[in-house]
Amino acid sequence: MYLGVDVGGTNTKLGVVDEAGTFVLETSFRTTAYSSADHFLSALEGEINRLISLLNSQIKGIGLGAPSADYRTGTITNAANLGWTGKLDIKQYLEKAIGSVIRVTNDANLPAIGEMTYGAAKGMQNFITISLGTGLGSGVVCNGSLVAGHHGMAGELGHAIVDPNGRICGCGRRGCLETYVSATGLKRTVFDLLAQQNGGQSTMMEYSFQELTADQITSAALDGDQIAIDALEITGTTLGKALANVLCLIDPEAIFLVGGMAYAGELLFKPTRKAMKENMLNNFNSEVEIRPSLLPLDRLSVLGACGLISGLKKTQSAINTMN
Repeated sequence: MYLGVDVGGTNTKLGVVDEAGTFVLETSFRTTAYSSADHFLSALEGEINRLISLLNSQIKGIGLGAPSADYRTGTITNAANLGWTGKLDIKQYLEKAIGSVIRVTNDANLPAIGEMTYGAAKGMQNFITISLGTGLGSGVVCNGSLVAGHHGMAGELGHAIVDPNGRICGCGRRGCLETYVSATGLKRTVFDLLAQQNGGQSTMMEYSFQELTADQITSAALDGDQIAIDALEITGTTLGKALANVLCLIDPEAIFLVGGMAYAGELLFKPTRKAMKENMLNNFNSEVEIRPSLLPLDRLSVLGACGLISGLKKTQSAINTMN
């Protein structure tokens, strides 16, 4: 059995899977319910111990992904989408508290590990996963190995600047891609459109910014709400342009769009493909596919966290210093 933890900006998800990647147990709690790192760690420790106590067999280890996590040190430092600042030594804390093997990585890597261990990227040597959640993260696999980078921060596509005078980002800079392409960015686009068009007949007028969710926007778009449809098209177009630049650096076989926003389906995928094709280097000849995951989107990151342990050989070049 393998235990995976996905620390998200809104929720923290935990799951236990077997060798085949089948879920045996799972749970979650709100990350935002804890105003300090100490309180969060205590809650996480309690949930891990609770799951372990329900098993009839021992776990072989715990994989954990979190924003701004460094696989070399097992620490989380000044994560833009978490409510704490400073350095949090989550690996050391859990090793001492749980007494199990702990491996840590940036949460943006989890979908890539999940896809290469259990999903549609099995056997692929070069691919990218784009995670569209509270923020935007990306996992990069080149020549069969997960790319971590010198600081363990490779794949921070969400913080590539697409407009130097653009929206303020949680990282403190302006115009980062995730301020336009993420659940939060999508909401900001909706409200920009509402302001420009004075609302019109959109059901989006019924919500405050705090109340509105990406799921509600997707549902409204599927029901024909033009503001919601336009917002998803703008989001996809912005992402497609950014991916056209990524192709020149990575040359992937496929790009997987994952995370909650991927439930929008072709409302998001179609403008993304179109913009990437229109802006990419001609040498690629439209051969790079933008694909959905074949794994359940709400479990993909937890599967990736489990893959840190179960798929160790496949990701060894990126995580071999976490022991």
